[in-house]
Amino acid sequence: MRYTISGEIAQHVRLDFEANEFAWASRGAIMAYSSQMQWSLRVPGGLGGAVRRSLSGEGVSLTYLQTEQANQYALLAANAPGHLYTWDLANGPVVATRGSFLAAWGEEIDIDVTIARRAGAALFGGAGLFLQKISGHGLVLIHGSGDFYERDLATGEQLAVSTGNLAAFAAEVDYDIQGVGGCVKVLFGGEGIFMTRLTGPGKVLLQTLKRSAGSASSANAGG
Repeated sequence: MRYTISGEIAQHVRLDFEANEFAWASRGAIMAYSSQMQWSLRVPGGLGGAVRRSLSGEGVSLTYLQTEQANQYALLAANAPGHLYTWDLANGPVVATRGSFLAAWGEEIDIDVTIARRAGAALFGGAGLFLQKISGHGLVLIHGSGDFYERDLATGEQLAVSTGNLAAFAAEVDYDIQGVGGCVKVLFGGEGIFMTRLTGPGKVLLQTLKRSAGSASSANAGG
């Protein structure tokens, strides 16, 4: 499948489909599509996937686009200012925080919900207990609020990230929390009590604008 990312302030993507090609997209991501495109709401992973997705806050279903005709296209966007990043699953699965997944396509795409490995990160890390994990063979589009900062962490290398600035990370990256330290920082630093601590190896994608739970849900709302 061919794709073209356009825009500067709020990027969108055009997916060009050949016959029998398909793509998954977040709900509400469709801007427009050609006359022979078809779409439906589907639940990745069946009943078990539905239960896990309902707990993740991402919505039970995703949009499934397909066509039996050649030379069809669809325009997708996140309905919020920001940029798009193409994650190649040949480099390993990606874990997307709430509101960061836009679309995925390829020969074999598995979209599941994974649980944060550590209880502290699940409760206080800002990304929540349940995160979307996309694996298989294909490409994933990640939406980041504002601009992206990309970092490849070496084995054992750590990065402290402010809550809301984490967009996505490689599945092998360890995700935990650490205290900001000191009452003055907690009360007046504007970062809350905890920072997210990421430990390599693996790629990390940060977004320059913090995304709250409310903005994540509105970014993926709609038809």
